[in-house]
Amino acid sequence: MYNRVWIPDNEEVWRSAEITKNYKAGDRFLHVQLEDGTELNYPVDPAALPPLRNPDILVGENDLTALSYLHEPAVLHNLKVRFVESKLIYTYSGIILVAINPYKELPIYGDAIIHAYSGQNMGDMDPHIFAVAEEAYKQMARNNKNQSIIVSGESGAGKTVSARYTMRYFATVSKSSSNAHVEDKVLASNPITEAVGNAKTTRNDNSSRFGKYTEISFDQSYQIIGANMRTYLLEKSRVVFQSENERNYHIFYQLCASAMQPEFKHLKLGSAEEFNYTRMGGSTVIEGVDDRANMVETQKTFALLGLKGDFQMDVFKMLAAILHLGNVEITAVGDERSSISLEDKHLSIFCELLDLNCDKMAQWMCHRKIITTSETVIKPMTRAQAVNARDALAKKIYSHLFDFIVERINQALQFPGKQHTFIGVLDIYGFETFDVNSFEQFCINYANEKLQQQFNLHVFKLEQEEYMKEDIPWTLIDFYDNQPVIDLIEAKMGILELLDEECLLPHGTDENWLQKLYNNFVNKNALFEKPRMSNTSFIVQHFADKVQYKCEGFLEKNRDTVHEVLVEILKESKFHLCANSFQDNPVSISPFSSTINIRSARPVLKSPNKQLRMTVGSKFRSSLSLLMVTLNATTPHYVRCIKPNDEKLPFEFDSKRVAQQLRACGVLETIRISAQSYPSRWTYIEFFSRYSILMTQQELSINDKKQICKIVLQRLIQDHNQYQFGRTKIFFRAGQVAYLEKLRSDKLRHACIMIQRSVRGWLQRKKFLRLKGAAVTIQQYFRGQRTVRQAVTARTLKQTWAAIIIQKYCRGYLVRRLCQLIHVAAVTIQAYTRGFLARKKYRQMLEEHKAVILQKYARAWLARRRFQNIRRFVLNIQLSYRVQQLQKKIEEQSRENHGLLERLTSLASTHMNDMDTIQKLELDLEKLTAQKRTYEEKGKKYKEDSEQKMLKLENQNKELQEQKETLEIKLQEKTEEMKGTITKRSFKVVKSEIKILKEEKTQLQHQIQQEIVIQDGLKMEVEQLTKQAQVKHDTSHFGIFMSEVTKQLLESYDFEDVRSRLSTEDLEHLNEDGELWFAYEGLKKATRVLESHFQSQKEIYEKEIEGLNFKVEHLSQDINHLQKLFREENDINDGIRLEVSRLTSENLVIPDLKQQVSELENQKLDLENRLQEQAVKLKGKVPVWSLVFQMFKINEARNEVDIKEKERLKVTTRETEGLSNGLMQDEIQDELQSKIKQETTRLTVENMDLEEKLDMKDRIIKKLEDQIKTLTKTIEKAHVPTLSKEYIGMMEYKKEDEERIIQNLILDLKPRGVVVNMIPGLPAHILFMCVRYADYLNDADMLKSFMNVTIDGIKQVVKDHSEDFEMLSFWLSNTYYFLNCLKQYSGEEEFMKSNTPHQNKNCLKHFDLSEYRQILSDLAIRIYHQFIIVMENNIQPMIVPGMLEYESLQGISGLKPTGFRKRSSSIDDTDTYTMTSILQQLSYFYSTMCQNGLDSELLKQAVKQLFFLIGAITLNSLFLRKDMCSCRKGMQIRCNISYLEEWLKDKNLQSSNAKETLEPLSQAAWLLQVKKITDDDAKEICEHCTSLSTVQIVKILNSYTPIDDFEKRVTPSFVRKVQAMLSSREDVPQLMLDTKYLFQVTFPFTPSPHALEMIQVPSSFKLGFLTRV
Repeated sequence: MYNRVWIPDNEEVWRSAEITKNYKAGDRFLHVQLEDGTELNYPVDPAALPPLRNPDILVGENDLTALSYLHEPAVLHNLKVRFVESKLIYTYSGIILVAINPYKELPIYGDAIIHAYSGQNMGDMDPHIFAVAEEAYKQMARNNKNQSIIVSGESGAGKTVSARYTMRYFATVSKSSSNAHVEDKVLASNPITEAVGNAKTTRNDNSSRFGKYTEISFDQSYQIIGANMRTYLLEKSRVVFQSENERNYHIFYQLCASAMQPEFKHLKLGSAEEFNYTRMGGSTVIEGVDDRANMVETQKTFALLGLKGDFQMDVFKMLAAILHLGNVEITAVGDERSSISLEDKHLSIFCELLDLNCDKMAQWMCHRKIITTSETVIKPMTRAQAVNARDALAKKIYSHLFDFIVERINQALQFPGKQHTFIGVLDIYGFETFDVNSFEQFCINYANEKLQQQFNLHVFKLEQEEYMKEDIPWTLIDFYDNQPVIDLIEAKMGILELLDEECLLPHGTDENWLQKLYNNFVNKNALFEKPRMSNTSFIVQHFADKVQYKCEGFLEKNRDTVHEVLVEILKESKFHLCANSFQDNPVSISPFSSTINIRSARPVLKSPNKQLRMTVGSKFRSSLSLLMVTLNATTPHYVRCIKPNDEKLPFEFDSKRVAQQLRACGVLETIRISAQSYPSRWTYIEFFSRYSILMTQQELSINDKKQICKIVLQRLIQDHNQYQFGRTKIFFRAGQVAYLEKLRSDKLRHACIMIQRSVRGWLQRKKFLRLKGAAVTIQQYFRGQRTVRQAVTARTLKQTWAAIIIQKYCRGYLVRRLCQLIHVAAVTIQAYTRGFLARKKYRQMLEEHKAVILQKYARAWLARRRFQNIRRFVLNIQLSYRVQQLQKKIEEQSRENHGLLERLTSLASTHMNDMDTIQKLELDLEKLTAQKRTYEEKGKKYKEDSEQKMLKLENQNKELQEQKETLEIKLQEKTEEMKGTITKRSFKVVKSEIKILKEEKTQLQHQIQQEIVIQDGLKMEVEQLTKQAQVKHDTSHFGIFMSEVTKQLLESYDFEDVRSRLSTEDLEHLNEDGELWFAYEGLKKATRVLESHFQSQKEIYEKEIEGLNFKVEHLSQDINHLQKLFREENDINDGIRLEVSRLTSENLVIPDLKQQVSELENQKLDLENRLQEQAVKLKGKVPVWSLVFQMFKINEARNEVDIKEKERLKVTTRETEGLSNGLMQDEIQDELQSKIKQETTRLTVENMDLEEKLDMKDRIIKKLEDQIKTLTKTIEKAHVPTLSKEYIGMMEYKKEDEERIIQNLILDLKPRGVVVNMIPGLPAHILFMCVRYADYLNDADMLKSFMNVTIDGIKQVVKDHSEDFEMLSFWLSNTYYFLNCLKQYSGEEEFMKSNTPHQNKNCLKHFDLSEYRQILSDLAIRIYHQFIIVMENNIQPMIVPGMLEYESLQGISGLKPTGFRKRSSSIDDTDTYTMTSILQQLSYFYSTMCQNGLDSELLKQAVKQLFFLIGAITLNSLFLRKDMCSCRKGMQIRCNISYLEEWLKDKNLQSSNAKETLEPLSQAAWLLQVKKITDDDAKEICEHCTSLSTVQIVKILNSYTPIDDFEKRVTPSFVRKVQAMLSSREDVPQLMLDTKYLFQVTFPFTPSPHALEMIQVPSSFKLGFLTRV
């Protein structure tokens, strides 16, 4: 393969050709073949060979500096490929952004594009005007340095649009929160300046006819606070003259289009065809432009800037006056004079609008005043001179009006404070050269010379800084310095100074000035030439090209004079705007004029004196110097606008015109400077990824990638001068990257050839073997047939047949014999083998059987021993436990007595000094005799009832005693019977006895039930006592009540004895309640008696325990004896003996208990008798007596139960002892023994159950006693007790506690660490329980106040933590739960369907909170949106690096040269985000939402929104990054999508529809991978890519970039084919997806399963002041 070169061409500038024959040094011709197949012998100069063409892999790069060969044809071709094939209008060329005008609206300037470029590095995205604006904004914020964006280009190249988009970008990304309209005002200045400064030309429908530098000011937060505008060199001549197919300024046509509007009728305008100044070009209408609508827009922007209707109307008056002035008819009067009719309608309207003297105006437009030293001469003017004076006046008026409008715009954009930084946007004309060039082109090209010089110096400076940063030695680069041209123009005695000098002369002419130029510069300055064929022109060699200027009109345009008399007339105008504009010192209308510094390029004339008047050239030079000072103090950014063709055809590329502009705008100069040094620059990681295929295994084994790159380069490129190693980059000279690409492609091609060779060889061998086999088969059959034909005879057939028969039988015999031998051998082997295996298996089974027997006996012995030990241990524990229980009961009884003693002691000490109370009580008793009768009746009735109950209890005791005696008799009889021989009759007796025991058991259970009934009665009486205590809480009633208690207790003691023991002082201090002290003395005596009884009982119990221990030892000896006799039946008899010993020990304790119970009964009877006596005396005090009596009844019932149970156990034990004694003496059958054992075990279990029930009853009785004690204490304190209630799911709070609730439960609550141990939505449930309490109280104000503070609290906590994801998640969940609780318990049927009956009881009763539900729903939506925003902000920086840039599939790299704009400057990318980072962030979001109890449906909606964001941002970035549109990148994206799908599956979120949101991205990845060549491919793309719009599909196809030479580009014809197939689609022509789009959120109603009654408030909430109700 030969190299390809570029050869010059007259039409296309450069054409590509491939060398067909090796070129040798000295050859005069180069044999090449053009792309169309034409062969050509191209003559070459050995010193200047044709430039080489770059590899196809480098064509279409984002940055021209990434090209290996940097020269004009490479740049031109790269721009053409991008513009025509890829439809990309922006390309970087080092620090320059080249923008080609597409002459078509493109969907690449929306807000979504702005947000996509915001915050991105300049090299990370495709070239764009927004990328330049972002770079300027970022450098301003990072370095605190002012920036400038210089937009230049020819008319029609798109400068105005580029500048407008730049300002729009700043207004969007730096919105001010304090003044939201300042950005709109800055943008509003553009339509106004375009209306008064732009016009239609042959090259552009909206051409800027002035230069503009706009400073956008920023504060310290880098938000726009204002702006200021400078203008340069307005084309005033357009006001009075337009070429063919051109228009005047837009504002005139807008006024004419609106002439019929009521507010404009006084201007007396008509259509644009009626005025000379608007119809001169013959084109008053622009296709597709509505001048009337634009006028409305202009008025709106005026109003937005604060320029109201009066100001606007003044401006429109001036503009209308100019139009009428142009229609003033000037008639010639002979050859030397002219005149204007005073009846001229347009003159009258002109003077009326500007309030001028019509006669003076008519006179001085046709005459001029010449002032000399001696006299003043009035000279008439010819018609031509008068017309020129009129036009000069019109231009002057428009110029002053333009400056005035700019001044007012600056005032509107001015700000009171001080700017921190600014970004200047310079929209200025580019280098211009026409067939006829005049003064305007000279000034424009002069300005471009200055800008080019500044550009060259800046480029050189950047190159130098880059080399120093990378520690690379650098040498002085030779670049074009245009200072000589600038000196020619502006130096002393330069062109401009000579022009000004000629303008000062009274009779100065253009010819005289030109002659001076010839004399000074021809043959003296190489940059100045005289045309050969003209004496009225001169040529200047500019940096871009030679330009020939025609001197005609230079002086007049430089003077820019108006007759002084006309100016004086305008000064005398009563129309303030007109008069002020022409004053020597114009008076500013703005009240802030003293603080505003208007820096206009054309200051207002200060004096009519010719010597002091500044010329246009001098003013332009000074304003240009000021501009250069400003630009040099800023960091410049360059945008070069290119006009692709002169016909304004969309995406048509005229190579000649483009090459001309590239030379003129300095792009090629930048390329030339870069090419002189090291134009190609790669980071080490990029080089390693791209060229690792060229590295050997030994080199790859080195860990340091930087060192690997150095070793490889030293091996591949022998000339070390062709590259340099920097700190982070490798610098290559021109052509070296192309050489490396060639080596890489050769290596890949060689590998492909090897693979192809092997595959093709394998396929051919396989095909050959298949053909060979087929040929052999054919030959075999053919030869066989031929042999058969040759040898077929009758005899041969017979012989052959006979031989076959013999062979058959012989072979059959041999085979059968062999088979028999094999069969016999196999059977023999099988027999021996099976026998061996059977014997082995038998031995194994035998061994296992013996082992099982041994294990059985061993395990049985171990189990028996373990069981015996455990049973013995348990019995000992049980015995000690029961003894301890008895001791505890005695101690509890003593503690109760001590409690009574302490209580009475406190009562005595309290009332010791209340003797007066006794006297008052005696008086009260005499007064209440009437009440005693009623109480006596009640007392009698109650006494009778109690006596009946006592009789019943005594009867029951007698019956139980009789049963006990009968059982003892029966037991003795049965014991004697069991001592004889066991017969069938004895067996039946045992069964009958067991049956009797069962009956006794049922009786005991019946008695227990009766006790339960008695306990219920006691509970009822306790409740009655509670009610009585609530009623009798007055102090007086309490005194009577306590006196009754005292009197009931006094009767049993000697009152006089107690009184005698008191001193006289003590008696004096006793009050009316002093009887309580005597009651205390009586109870103290009773307590002493009880203590003595308990002490004696304790001694008796100790003695009996010793006897029981002796009996236990005796029984254990008997058991040992029985074990020796019945050793063979040890397993059965051991259980019986142990059970008997245990029951015996229990029965031995029963007599002690019985004695104790009897003593307690005696005490009880004694106390009952005394209480009855007291009841007779004090019959009215029933409640207290009943209280005391109930306490004794409880003790009695408990004692009776203890007695009955213990007696029953004693009887059972004796029977069992009798049975066991009988078994010890005689041998019984095994069956009878097992049955007796089972029955004994069952009875034991039943006894234990009964004991447990008795213990339970004891606890219940104890609890009731405690309640009685509590009631007693409550009565003593005269306070109403609060009984335990069933919770009903409310929180009681006070209204003043609302703020504390909100502070502790909402504002101060930290979800982290709390949510783990509580139910989801606990704060919401607590809040609702408080709402229920307010509803329960039917307090509307309280409910309304609580709901309002709750909602305000949630709003406040969300506002305070607006960036805290965990807090937002927590309160989104709780707000949702609170809303659901309000719905669930609202009482509405639709929300009560899934409630339990108990939950329905908890519904709100009095208020409808539907309005608050709506408020909470809106609040939840707000929280959800903020919640989504926080998640998006957290994950957004990870999306593009992880989804698009990170290489999930290792070894599939898509890196290519990136040119000047590098995305990376380091070896390692360890700090970058990966796909794992995204998945970890998603998992964090998911786990946090689950921990905070977020509803599953809301969680799915949030995940769906996140996945949409991931897909949208990735796809948008893919649209804006041509370097990412490759097949390999499609594979990477598809792999990353699969990771996301796996995450959804792992979290069980497939039903969230999140996967569907990634469908556009998935289809884009598929589109990058699919084949894109044939019609079928196009059809498949149209059918498959249903989620992508037509614009998006075409964008991806146009941006598709091959990574290797083996991939093919998408041809423009294929793109057009796909576009035609998709033309029938009705989709939105929008490129970018809206990343701010939010799916509609729905809050499903999910009833809470948690019962409000069961909810408890954790202590961590600090809500102890709330009470559960």
